[in-house]
Amino acid sequence: VQLQASGGGLVQAGGSLRLSCAASGIILSDNSMAWYRQAPGKHRDYIAGIITGERTSYLDSVKGRFTISRDNAANTLYLQMYNLKPEDTGVYYCNTIPFRRDLWGQGTQVTVSS
Repeated sequence: VQLQASGGGLVQAGGSLRLSCAASGIILSDNSMAWYRQAPGKHRDYIAGIITGERTSYLDSVKGRFTISRDNAANTLYLQMYNLKPEDTGVYYCNTIPFRRDLWGQGTQVTVSS
């Protein structure tokens, strides 16, 4: 069972990125899923989630800028990020809600320069 996040990179403030989370050994549509972010020197925080019925929720600071979605056929979770800010910098991980310790992968680094 594995979740592999990708799509991060270095971007200027105001830029966009799309993160992907490819799943193997787990069916994403059977689970509530989320993106989590760990900023430098901080705890890992929930930032966006998609639950059964495709309802979504977001951390207030990313509302209106980030969109979580999933492609059930591809068994992949996405996070579209617009108008990125330096405070969005961190390692982004995908996991279930609630998270499973065995599903924390390497994450993908997002760095937003001012």
